Amino acid sequence: MTKGRGGGTGAGLSRVSGALLAMSRHLEVRDVLKTIVVSARELLDAEYAALGVPDDHGGFAQFVVDGVSEEQWKAIGPLPRQHGILAAMLKDATPQRLADVRLDPRFGGWPSAHPDMSDFLGLPIADGDEVLGAVFLANKRCPKPQGGCGFTAQDEELLAILAQHAAIALTNARLYERSRELTIAGERARLAHELHDAVSQKLFSLRLTAQAATALVDRDPARAKDELQQIALLAAEAADELRSAVVELRPAALDEDGLVATLRTQVQVLDRAHSARVTFASRGVRALPAAQEEALLRVAQEALHNALRHADARQVDVTLTRHGQGARLRVVDDGRGFDPSAVRRAGRHLGLVSMRDRAGGVGGGLTVESAPGKGTAIEMEVPGG
Repeated sequence: MTKGRGGGTGAGLSRVSGALLAMSRHLEVRDVLKTIVVSARELLDAEYAALGVPDDHGGFAQFVVDGVSEEQWKAIGPLPRQHGILAAMLKDATPQRLADVRLDPRFGGWPSAHPDMSDFLGLPIADGDEVLGAVFLANKRCPKPQGGCGFTAQDEELLAILAQHAAIALTNARLYERSRELTIAGERARLAHELHDAVSQKLFSLRLTAQAATALVDRDPARAKDELQQIALLAAEAADELRSAVVELRPAALDEDGLVATLRTQVQVLDRAHSARVTFASRGVRALPAAQEEALLRVAQEALHNALRHADARQVDVTLTRHGQGARLRVVDDGRGFDPSAVRRAGRHLGLVSMRDRAGGVGGGLTVESAPGKGTAIEMEVPGG
């Protein structure tokens, strides 16, 4: 094990442990990539670090750097292609440790704004036989032997450990994002079903009222007129629901709209689709990290689903408020309620386990208050970023 700047194997192990923990905290692919690059550069005391995720067209789907300013990065220009030393790491899955990358026969030069680099260390990030990307470092901050590389064999071993764990973190992040896409698709389908039910009910009422008006036209024109007025009202309501279907049935856009707007939209849709009154209020909520907002939204959706589908609630109130640097979500219904301890003993949890897992996964907590005939209150708190 190489000795780190802190001096000694213990300090090196501590830095490796810190780097691995940092990677495991993130669920978004972009966050994981950035954490890997920063961790690698700091761990091996390099001036520059980068990580590329290849696409299928000879380029990179994602490319993350550390040690280069934003202005420098913009001046460098387009992303590199998969050629030369990068190609060797990606296609052959081989480590590369060079005393001077510029003297390697595979070196093809770089743009004029690119920082000058000499000693070089690069490794593939692989999951089994699949190469997920390549991480590489340049310009070790240390005295270098004459004509030699500042990066040592021990550095290569250390980066290999980091790359192995990076593969796990990156794979988990990709699975998480795929799971989120599937969850959003499921939410769209559920929302579509609820809106379909609401519109169908109004159209059925419209048909019955029209039949009644037809039967009354000759023998009771006054009542027929009342029924026709009711038809106009029902038709207007049905048209509103159909317009809502066009506008609201899109994926929950946390990235574009933020948590407050997304949650408010979904509550409004559910309020129209159900006979229960569903309300939303927010106060002082700041933008939160993506993982926290995702967890809050999913817990709110699960709690709303339970209240409207299982609890026969007539009133459901959703509130989202600032809590320190984070947020507090509270979903309260006046439904039939339940005994939380009995539910746990029976193995039925109405999504409570998944809600607690979501809260715990972002460093938050979940509390449930309920009793038979007394409704249910679900509260979730998450820290800020």
